[in-house]
Amino acid sequence: MNADLPKQFIAPRGTPLLMHTIAAFHAYDPAIELIVVLPSAQIDFWNTLCREHNFRIAHIVVKGGDTRFDSVKNGIAAVREAGVIAIHDGVRPLVSRATLENCFSTAENHGTAIPVVPLVDSLRKVENGNSFAVDRSCYFAVQTPQVFQSAILKTAYEQTYKPQFTDDATVVESLGIELNLVEGNRENIKITTPPDIRIAEVFLSDNVNR
Repeated sequence: MNADLPKQFIAPRGTPLLMHTIAAFHAYDPAIELIVVLPSAQIDFWNTLCREHNFRIAHIVVKGGDTRFDSVKNGIAAVREAGVIAIHDGVRPLVSRATLENCFSTAENHGTAIPVVPLVDSLRKVENGNSFAVDRSCYFAVQTPQVFQSAILKTAYEQTYKPQFTDDATVVESLGIELNLVEGNRENIKITTPPDIRIAEVFLSDNVNR
């Protein structure tokens, strides 16, 4: 992002991205328990932002770990009751209500739910210095929230970390558990670069649910 401020705190339309993201889940289900995992060095700053923006959506803040795997593990340790757990990137504020409904209902009924969208670009694979076209219909872009029944997710995170664990789906899949793919929404991008902020500003409303 080429910014001194961590990207989850950048404020399109005057409100930090992380607040927009929390608000999307709260709007979907006001009774949902929200757990925010942050590096320990950022927690005081986050609390200050919440006061400055009068951000009143209830949530628990948990200290993150050295890796994404460790941070997710810390977050799910704070879940005390059995149910369905969604793991979501704090910088994906454009997740739609339909995507949330797809993910939660599928995980509740079938154990797992991973939102994906079809690829629209042509793809080429490079091998031994040569490139060749591959069938893009065989590939999907993976999004979050990735949603699981709590017993499945907690068991998966009892494993020792492996480099191939790039998301929660790969952690759960390593146990031989089937992943159910559901339709995501294309605007549910992970805010990563300055142009992404401009896209977010187009889609985000001026008001954050509080």
